[in-house]
Amino acid sequence: MNQMYDMSIVTHYYSVIGILVVILINTVMLRRAVNIKDYQRQMSLFTPIGSMAIGGILFTGIVMMAAKHLDFSVENIIMIVFSLVIIYLEVKRAKGLKYLNPNVKNALDNFKKYASYLLFGEVVLTLSISLWMLF
Repeated sequence: MNQMYDMSIVTHYYSVIGILVVILINTVMLRRAVNIKDYQRQMSLFTPIGSMAIGGILFTGIVMMAAKHLDFSVENIIMIVFSLVIIYLEVKRAKGLKYLNPNVKNALDNFKKYASYLLFGEVVLTLSISLWMLF
């Protein structure tokens, strides 16, 4: 059981690194976007990768909880809440992109500001819980 728990910790760590890389790639793609339709197409292909990264974190967290016999500590509850907030932010960003009208002037620029704010929030949440668990 200890081996499964140790492996889950390492996998969970790499999943968190993976979500930070996905957020970085999302930010780069957002900054380079010049056409709404092209950006929407790129994100329709890339969004499942981000969802898989979030799912990886949740799955490894569930495995660790099972190895600890479903011990709900304060840290675990906060990680669950942060995960739900990150999922909510991703849904808000995807929904905003879905309904982005290419005929509206400065629509992409306004969306870039909005999405950058949401991505920054995701980074802050991820790093804050990671640093808290590290120390």
